[in-house]
Formats: sequence, C-alpha cells, structure tokens
Amino acid sequence: MTSLGRRAFLVNTGTCVAGASAIALGFVPPRAQAQETRQYKLLRARETRNNCTYCSVGCGILMYSLGDGAKNAKPSIFHIEGDPDHPVSRGSLCPKGAGLVDFIHSESRLQYPSYRAPGSQEWKRISWEEATDRIARLLKDDRDKNFIQTNAKGERVNRWVSTGMLASSAASNETGLLDFKFARSLGIVALDCQARLCHGPTVSALGSSLGRGAMTNSWVDIKNANVVLIMGGNPAEAHPVGFKWVMEAKIRNAAHVMVVDPRFNRSAAVADFYAPIRAGSDAAFLLGVVNYLLTHDKIQHEYVAAYTNAALIVRDDFQFHDGLFTGYDAKTRSYDMASWEYERDEQGYAKKDPTLQNPRCVLNLLREHASRYTPELVSQITGTPEKDFLHVCETLAATSVPDRTSTILFALGWTHHTNGSQIIRTAAIVQMLLGNIGMPGGGMNALRGHSNIQGYTDLGLLSTRLPGYMNLPKDSQQTLDTYLQDTTPKADEQGEVNYWHNTPKFFVSLMKTLWGDHATAANNWGYEWLPKWDRSYDMLAYFDLMGQGKVNGYIAQGFNPLAAMPDKNQMRDALSKLKFLVTIDPLDTETANFWQNQGVYNDVKPEDIHTEVFRLPSTCFAEENGSIVNSARWLQWHFAGAKPPGDAWGDGRILGTIFTKLRALYAKEGGVCPEPVLNMQWNYRDPEEPTAEEVAREANGYALADIQDASGAVVVRKGELLPDFSVMKDDGTTSSYCWIFAGSWTQAGNQMARRDNTDTGLGNTPGWAWAWPANRRLLYNRASLDPQGRPWDPRRQIIEWNGQRWTGADVADYPPTSPPGSGVGPFIMQSEGVARLFSRKGLVDGPFPEHYEPTESPIMGGALGKTVRHNPVARMFPDDVSRMGKPEQFPYVATTYSVTELFRHWTKHSRLNAIMQPEQFVEIGDRLAGKLGIAAGDMVRVSSQRGYIEAKAVVTKRLKRLNVLGQELDQVGIPCHWGFKGATRKGFLANTLTPAMGDVNSQTPEFKAFLVNVEKV
Repeated sequence: MTSLGRRAFLVNTGTCVAGASAIALGFVPPRAQAQETRQYKLLRARETRNNCTYCSVGCGILMYSLGDGAKNAKPSIFHIEGDPDHPVSRGSLCPKGAGLVDFIHSESRLQYPSYRAPGSQEWKRISWEEATDRIARLLKDDRDKNFIQTNAKGERVNRWVSTGMLASSAASNETGLLDFKFARSLGIVALDCQARLCHGPTVSALGSSLGRGAMTNSWVDIKNANVVLIMGGNPAEAHPVGFKWVMEAKIRNAAHVMVVDPRFNRSAAVADFYAPIRAGSDAAFLLGVVNYLLTHDKIQHEYVAAYTNAALIVRDDFQFHDGLFTGYDAKTRSYDMASWEYERDEQGYAKKDPTLQNPRCVLNLLREHASRYTPELVSQITGTPEKDFLHVCETLAATSVPDRTSTILFALGWTHHTNGSQIIRTAAIVQMLLGNIGMPGGGMNALRGHSNIQGYTDLGLLSTRLPGYMNLPKDSQQTLDTYLQDTTPKADEQGEVNYWHNTPKFFVSLMKTLWGDHATAANNWGYEWLPKWDRSYDMLAYFDLMGQGKVNGYIAQGFNPLAAMPDKNQMRDALSKLKFLVTIDPLDTETANFWQNQGVYNDVKPEDIHTEVFRLPSTCFAEENGSIVNSARWLQWHFAGAKPPGDAWGDGRILGTIFTKLRALYAKEGGVCPEPVLNMQWNYRDPEEPTAEEVAREANGYALADIQDASGAVVVRKGELLPDFSVMKDDGTTSSYCWIFAGSWTQAGNQMARRDNTDTGLGNTPGWAWAWPANRRLLYNRASLDPQGRPWDPRRQIIEWNGQRWTGADVADYPPTSPPGSGVGPFIMQSEGVARLFSRKGLVDGPFPEHYEPTESPIMGGALGKTVRHNPVARMFPDDVSRMGKPEQFPYVATTYSVTELFRHWTKHSRLNAIMQPEQFVEIGDRLAGKLGIAAGDMVRVSSQRGYIEAKAVVTKRLKRLNVLGQELDQVGIPCHWGFKGATRKGFLANTLTPAMGDVNSQTPEFKAFLVNVEKV
C-alpha cells in the first residue's frame, strides 16, 4: 500500500477540517485506508444536558464524556454539540459554542490554589486549607477593625465598607444565592455583579416604564414580528443562534428588518435596510420617531388611551426648559422630584382626562416635549441622512394598526451610555404609542450578553438591591415599618392590581430565608441585621474609593474587572492599593495578574505592589449542576458532565468553606457585631459544600406552617415547597429567597428541568424549563387584547377568557379571574395599572427622556436651542475630571463592540477561537484611513486622554463619514476581546481607552461613545 502523508490522506479521503473532525469522532471516511474502522465513539459515551456558558440565548448543548466508572478514573468531556430538542437553539451552536470543548480543556484552566505575596514577582502553590484559613482571617480582622455599627447620626447601619465583592455572571443562580448570603451577613455593601456593566439601564428604564426590567417577549417570539428594528445591538454578531428567529420572521413572515448602528455590521448585512448614526445620539433619533408618530397621528389610539397613562394629568408646576426639568439643584447636581407628579383628587387618586383635551395630560406634554425633534434636527444631531431617518419612522408607523407589530432588539449599544436608561425609555415610549407592548411579535427585547446575567440581576446582587427587585434599606429607614411604608406603593387609580402592594410578604419571606428561626416578629424578622446604605457602592464608586486607599480587601468571583471596567490604568492603580485580593475563577485572568509586568500591555513594577493575591481555581459550567436564566427569563437546569481539573473546587464549596471558617472564628473569638454572621441560615447538609438542589429549593421557598386561603382551607401544608408567590405571607409562615422564582421547584419537582417542547401556539413552549414570573412567557400579554377581551389581532391571540378565567397558550399576566371589562389595567406591577409615557419618580434624570451629549463629545456647540449639553445629574468624581478628553486633541468618536468568534475576555483562552481571531485589530473607515495614510494591515495607535492601544488596522467602508451639525465626523470601531492572558497573541485591553463615567440611573459605564485620536505607528 502506498505510504500516505497526513495531507495526502485528507485529500484522498475527500476531507477537510470538517471531515477531519468527523473522522476524529469515529465516522467512517468515504474511502477507508485501513482494514478496520473504529466504532462511532458517541455510542459508548455518556450524554449530559447543559447550556452554553456564553450569551443569554441560553442554547442547549449535549456534552459527551468517556469512562466506564472505574475507581479513581475521571470522565473527560471530548465532544459537545447543540441540543436538537431545545426550542430556541434547535441544535445550533455559534462559533463560541463550537469551541466549548477548548474552553473546558484550556491550558489557562487553573488547577490549584496559588498565592502571590506582597512585592513578589511569582505565584506560589498553596493548599486549600492554607488559602481558606488565611482568607477567613483577613476578612475577619478587616471586618472587626472597620465595621460600622452606627453612623454619625447614631443610626444603626451595620455595614462593612472596607472590603467588597464582585459576583460572577456565568455562575448558577444557586451560587448567586450563596454569594448574597455570604456578603450581606458580613455587612458588605459593595456587592456588585456583571449586570452593573451590562444591562443595568434596561432594568431602570423598563422597570419604570412597564413594571419589570426584563426582556418582554422571547427569542422564538421574534418570528411573529412584521417589523424588526435592531438598534443598540448587533445580534447576528453577538447572539448568532438567537438571530435565527429574526431570519425566520424575515423569511416566513415577510418581516422588514432595519438596522440603525454606527457600523454596517453583520446584522445590517442581512437586513432589508441600514441607516448609519453617530454613536451616542440614539435618544435624539428615537425622540424624533416619537415626534413623527404624534405629528402624523400614527399611534394606536385605543391602546394608548386604555393601556398607557396618556390621559393622566400632571401637576401645573412641572416644566421643562433649556434641558432641565423643574426641581434641579445645581449645587447637588440632583433633582427634587416633587413636581414630577399627577394632580390628585380628594381620595389621593390621579386625575385624568379621557378626552385627552387637557393640555396638562401626559400625551399632550409628551407631544410638546418631543416636538423639537424634527427630522431636520434629528439628521443634524445624529448624522443619519434625513431620508433614512424617515424610512425608519414610516416603517414603524405602519405597525400602529392592530394587526401589525414591530419588535425592537437592543443590547449594550444602548446600555453603555451616560443616558442609556433614557435611550431605552424612549424606545419603550415608541412601542407604547404603537400598541406593541404585550403583543406577540412586539415588545422591548433586551438581549442579555452573559449566560446568567439576568439571573444575577434577579437575585439582587447589586449594591443597593435585594432579591426580586426589592431595595436594600438605606440609613434613614431605621425601622421595618418605615422601610415598608417607603417601598410599598399605593395605587394611583382605584381598583388597580398594583402588585407591589405585596412587598411586605416578599420581604418577610426573604428575611425568613436569611435568618431562619432567628427572624421573629419580636425582632422585626432580623431587619436590623441587614446592612443599610448611605450612598451607592457600585463598581465605579467603589474603585474610586479603592484608588483613594479606602478599601482593603476585594473578592472577584468569575469576573475580570481589570479587563471589564473602564479606564484600565486607573483600575490597575486602584487594585495596587488593596491589602488583599481574592480571585475565584476557572481561568487565569488579567485581574489576578494585575501586579505582573507585561511590558506595554501592563507596565508596572511588581516590587512596588504590596497586595496579597489569592488565585482560587473554580469549576466551569460543564462541571456543576444548577440553573441559569436566559434573556427571556427562562430558568434552565443544567447538569455536570465531568469533574473539574486538578484540585479545583466549585464556587459553593469555596464560599461555604470560607464562611464556615469565619463563623467558627466568631464563635470562638467573638468580634464586632457577630449576630448577622452567626444567625445567617446556613443549615445545608454539608455547610462547607451546599448542593445546588437544596439551594434551589431554598430560592423557591417553603411553607413554615399550614397556609390557608381566604375560606380557611389549607392550600399548602407545613414543610411543603411553595407552589407560587401568591401564597406568601408577611407573618413569618413562608420563606422564599427570591419571590419571582417561587414556583421554580415545587412539590411536583424541579420545574426548571422540564423537557416538553410542545408549541402551544405562536412558538410558545411553556413546558420547557420554567420562566419567571409564574412561568409566564410573554409579559403584559393581557395588553394583546382590548379592554373587552377581544384580541387586537385574532392571528396573534395568546390568551382568552373562557367565561370563568383566563386561559390560552400562555399564563395570563393578569388576575386570572378578573373578567373582560373589569377596568383592571394590564400592567399589574404599576401603581397606575398602565404603562408610563410619563414616569414619575422612576428615573433620577427626568420623567420624559431627553437627548444629552456623551461626556466626551465632538459637538461643542449647543443643539436644540439649549445650553445644557450633558446630562445634568451625571456623576463625575474629582479625580476623573482631568481624564476626560477634548475634540481638539481627540477628534474621532470611538465605539467598542464584540466579534462573533470571541466572547468578551473568555474565549481568547480557547485555542479554536484564538485561531479564528488571533490578533487585535481596530476598524477604520476608508476615508479616514486615506486621510491618515493608513493601509489595511498597518499598525495604528489609538489614544484617548486615559491611555493608548496599538493594533492592526482593518480599513473598511462599514464606517461612514457623517455630517453632524455641519462638520464631518469619522468614527472608529474597537473590538474588546484581547489582553495579556490567554491563547491569542498578547494585546492591549481596549478599556484602556474608555472613560470612567456611568449611566446616571444605574452607573453602567460609557463604552460606546468616547473621543480618540488615530495615528499610524
């Protein structure tokens, strides 16, 4: 037989890379070169169901491992493929998901605990016992020394500020619950998670507009749209498998897909229409759409009148002038919101004018407010050609009729701005006017970027939050009664559901979960033990304190803040002032190695950095049981397919071990305020290693006594899991960590693990997994029918009244027995019962949205006839003032983005993904490149006031030169994936360039519009 080389063999057998993969899996090649062939390996493999660890599409995967269960043998995952049964992904995987095996087996996977001593230039391997003993001791000593029991006013606050914690966005919900218990029992107020850097503005905007801060519809429901507007996101690139439902709408439903973006991106490449826009001007564009709809009477009148607050009358003293709403205090840079209110009748209910003739009714005030945003002015501010802007307006306006819908898909392109919340608010107003909220094929679809970022937001892992979107008490709320009075809203209209009136039930049930038998009516359910806050300790604020030397310790769990936070050099200098840093991660991150000298990529002197660093190896998604929440609020249970490498531990075991040792220290030595630490309910079968299953049941909640209904009948027996949140009590007889998760694990079993993908109508699959709240898949779905219960569009009917209760393809987002014509509004979380065009006291920068320039803007002159150019309540710390650039030195607008093959800073550790995108690049328009003498492949330096990066130039026509207020403007695209750790070539962290400024409502950083200069190296 002729000798064959590898290449000749592949050619001869008709294979390429894909064919080689098939051969590796054991498939018979077209022509056999050997006498016998291997058996197909998957026949002998163990199959485990899991979910992709990257974006929040939540794609289903099947993992295959080999091993016959021999003693001391560890199964190894050797193949991963898409789950064909999954309702969303249907067997598909994107390039990131296709590289999951490489992620699991990455050479960057940490296997043993390591320690870096102060001033050292190397890691030293240590044991888990050494690491956890030392960490527990450091935490206790710092807490005892710096714990604040009472503030300057003598108020009991029980907070610990000098140590903080960052929680992962890819770990399970069960790990998140443990994170919260761990941090809050110690009094940590600087608790944050990736949501701070991603979709915080979504929660602020949609919560104040509609009642809940989450994606309103689902991935599959996108197929039902007639128009798809993609703005503030690029799902074809960032969510490729979820994007299949846009293509489904386009192919099967003849949907018109429009993309508005600074770049002609991958979504635009398959869209029907593309319009360019200046980064940071989205609010002006959308307010122009609002003006167009109102000017041309292209609104769904019956919907607007019945289901929004259009008819409610606003107080006479509320005004807007020169970019400011009434109540602004220039000294404090904040608003007194007293005038942002409705007129009230004698009973305290909001007054309304159903005829919409009163000039002070919400709709007329909105009309006046938006009237300045004419097509001509919008084009001048945004750089979007007027004809392109009008095409978007006309296409959206065509869905104001009842039988057509448009859906809006957005992501970080809207959230990563100083006025991100108001951009999203404006889009929600557009959808309210069109009657598209609550409709199949409509809605505001926030595309979450991390696998469990929705779940970690739900679980209250943000500095001033509690689970289920309740708020952590502040200093002034010294008593439980004060807190509940402040946080429990009263109905604005008679007879409305106002579901947040149940806040006392949710809160007391949480307290029973936290403190167990120690929480009693006599001690206000342990209310005193919760830390109280005096200011926001969000990530930007906390790193500012860190930079001032006011922070001693920090725990970064599954998070890489050096690569993720803005102004990387400032963040690195802040980390250098810590006494100790603990990183918990499956991968070797830039944050863990911030003290290393990496030349131009991280130019530091290790001997001058006296931070103790602990690098603790944790499991990854493939090695743990638990649940994650995708963008559509689906809690999906996944299973471990293998053991972690080396001596890596699960997050729960790491936290459990440290916490158990802390409690032992307090029990033995005493210390400052030990009660919340010792009283925290941690009664797991193994306190050092809680299981996901027992924690998940705790998140759902239990009946602590027999629960009776109004007639006295027992509906839940003592010791049983709660069936849903409707049975919760405020008398201490129920427990539930997160009220919106109640129903996820009931007496019937784990609802999150269900596998029935039956389509009950319009792509709805309520038997697959479980969605909060109450397994409801389409939020506000009662608004898909008119007040008398008739569907706006019979082809889109998803619920119906059967004469006794609401039934249908989905769970009604409505009292199940309130009949048509009852007058109960469909937006049951709102005190008005309707969606808010005017959001009183919902956002700190105004009840109506307004366009403000980014902190770094190329536009120095005024627009809209106002002198207030920037958001007047935007927060800037004194040390950041000198770090802001001016257009004279930095004339170009930069925006960051992701590429399909890589996911933030994770996939650069996967060899397959590193091969596909090995080297850092920046994207430059051909006209700018010509002006600067830059050719494709040249090295360029991109600099801002904060630092510089160097990368290869990709010269493209995808970035157009725009005309903005009479001047020509060029924009630069900067992918954000490279760094000095991983399998790719070393690169600069793109956040070196970005400013430490945040959205005024959520403090999510500005990554999408800042000023740079570009030079050929």
